Amino acid sequence: MDLQTLPVLSLADEPQRFSDEIGNSFRAFGFALVRDHGIDSKLIADAWRLTAELFALPEEEKRSYLLQGMSGARGYTPFRTEIAKGAQETDLKEFWHVGRDLPAGHPLATSSMPPNVWPRRPEGFREVFEPLFAEFDRVGSVILSRIAVHLGLVADWFDPAIADGNSVLRLLHYPPVGPDQGGAIRAGAHEDINLITLLLGAEEAGLELLAKDGSWLPVAPPEGAVVINIGDMLQRLTNHVLPSTTHRVRNPAGARAGHSRYSMPFFLHLRSDFRFATLPQCVSTENPDRYPVSISADDYLQERLREIGLKK
Repeated sequence: MDLQTLPVLSLADEPQRFSDEIGNSFRAFGFALVRDHGIDSKLIADAWRLTAELFALPEEEKRSYLLQGMSGARGYTPFRTEIAKGAQETDLKEFWHVGRDLPAGHPLATSSMPPNVWPRRPEGFREVFEPLFAEFDRVGSVILSRIAVHLGLVADWFDPAIADGNSVLRLLHYPPVGPDQGGAIRAGAHEDINLITLLLGAEEAGLELLAKDGSWLPVAPPEGAVVINIGDMLQRLTNHVLPSTTHRVRNPAGARAGHSRYSMPFFLHLRSDFRFATLPQCVSTENPDRYPVSISADDYLQERLREIGLKK
């Protein structure tokens, strides 16, 4: 495998072959590029259009959807709120979260999974993002089944672990970058919290992953493909056999600095009450269990939200 180029995989491939290939890509990069995922292209196009319209709304209107005390779980999070763990400057971004709506009385319907907030404008927002969330959920489940096989688990191993999971679709806007941003960048170097992230490719470049040799590699999926990366929860579960790779969104140079960048990651999460237990096949004499103490997925999430400034 060329360690300077991410391979482009097809989800339409024979399942065992795809399991082998995505496992190899994850072990080498922590990332993979996947085409033939089956998400409707018109649904995706409508989502991009509505994302741009949402963030073009007046600041006061957007802030009316900011939910205090919710750690950004749903609705709007203003510009320069989130900060990468260990960073000195907040990120140059604003975002909106769409999550899983649980029925009334569901035991997981807590402050970590509140009801969705749907904006009055732009028109048709809910009608697009509810089905898009469901499609990401579907594709993510298939990807996890292939990862399970790669790890020597049964294909449906993750199904109960992610049932009613706290997954979030994030709509991101990185405004044009001015000359007075100091040391801030669009997204500081970080790792994702969740199991896996599915990311629709953005029109504007900037996403980079930190390679094992210390260099930054651009991540540019072909049109219609998704970027998939390992999050810290899967890294923990696999005892770092599948690594959660540091990545960032750098600031554009020249004329591109005057353009907004939009991005749409789906953070696939475990059930809030899932308890971590390191997979035994990922423990060996050479790789002893790093996490002998169990913790729930929600406790882990809350700890990380404090680190990135979304929870006080």
